[in-house]
Amino acid sequence: MSLKDRIQQDVKDAMRAREKQRLATIRLITAAIKQREVDERIELDDEQVLLVLDKMCKQRRESISQFEKASRDDLIAQEVSELDIIQGYLPEQLGDDEIAALIEAAMADTGASSIKDMGKVMGQLKPKLQGRADMGAVSAMIKARLG
Repeated sequence: MSLKDRIQQDVKDAMRAREKQRLATIRLITAAIKQREVDERIELDDEQVLLVLDKMCKQRRESISQFEKASRDDLIAQEVSELDIIQGYLPEQLGDDEIAALIEAAMADTGASSIKDMGKVMGQLKPKLQGRADMGAVSAMIKARLG
């Protein structure tokens, strides 16, 4: 079963179980997927759906940090709930040790030695880590290693 089919099935399951919050979030996911399909006139595969989900997670994290600055606990709770549901569709997240090992391997493969080589390292890591790690955190780790 493809990821998109699983999401569609979860919409039906959430409707039957009368889980309003879960249903609303899953509908946001389906709307984002459908929007990308309509805009680009393509049928999204699992990898492209993961990109959409990853983008949605990033948006939620940014919103949470903004709401924390504004002391809006009610909106933080909403965003955290949505983030948890969206992350349920992403593959298992990698740990810091695993990410560090992949960074080391990518740096060795590309011969990266300075911050100028960061693009090469990110280019090699992005397909491997997409949906499995926060790319902002990965970027910071690479900067620390190269800087």
